[in-house]
Amino acid sequence: MFQVGDIVARLSHRQDIYFHIDQLKVNLKGEGSAILKGINLRLLADAPISDLVAKSPSEVANYEREDSKLIYQKLHKLTSQRKVDLDDKREFFEVPGRVIQLDGDQDYLNQCIKMYRQMGIDAKGICKSEIEQPRVIRKILQENPADILVLTGHDGFIYGKKDFHSNDSYRSSRYFVESVLEARRFQHNRDALVIFAGACQSNYEAILSAGANFASSPKRMLIHAFDPVFIVERIAFTPTDQIVSVKDILTHTITGTDGVGGVETRGQMRRGYPRSPY
Repeated sequence: MFQVGDIVARLSHRQDIYFHIDQLKVNLKGEGSAILKGINLRLLADAPISDLVAKSPSEVANYEREDSKLIYQKLHKLTSQRKVDLDDKREFFEVPGRVIQLDGDQDYLNQCIKMYRQMGIDAKGICKSEIEQPRVIRKILQENPADILVLTGHDGFIYGKKDFHSNDSYRSSRYFVESVLEARRFQHNRDALVIFAGACQSNYEAILSAGANFASSPKRMLIHAFDPVFIVERIAFTPTDQIVSVKDILTHTITGTDGVGGVETRGQMRRGYPRSPY
């Protein structure tokens, strides 16, 4: 009935989120289940086949249209703010902060890198699973000098767990925490290397305590794939002599303060003078 790649929703969750079917499985009893990946939310979930309903092309188009509308509104707000910031500084040229993003999901990573480029940000993406990230982060930072590090992928609070403060209650939070700790051993200064880490429902407090500037998720919410990107844009285009307002930067995200949060952070853009006529 279903195939890998089909777009579906879950009856048990009022069909609120649309997913791609990532994998199909059958247990020893012959019962089918699927591993699902959110189209626009960083969510990896499993569900019995009996809980799934296929979505028609028109339903998918409407769903994506609503998501695109939200993204456009945030982009318009960001670009408008950037124009205001630069109106009186045309004699200078800009060197925005450089970004390196490790992501456990190639599809999301591709979307993020495309968005960075549309925003004029120098960004490199490397696909590494959440469990791999702590082992490779130091070498990657040594080989790819960056001002901003983004560590993303999939996470989630494990069904049946009750301790929101234990990393054992999450699918991937311990790996984000370990990656941040390792990155901070490489560069301890939070203004010399700005770090965003986390995914859906991640252990927000633990990731910040490890040394991240921004993390998900204060209320253990699902976060949008572009939430880290919109935070990075504000950091990358804020001058190094200014501190980014935490409250202001979170208004530029899709999920807001329920999904992401952080600490006061210095901008990573450097201005140059004079501007070359060429």
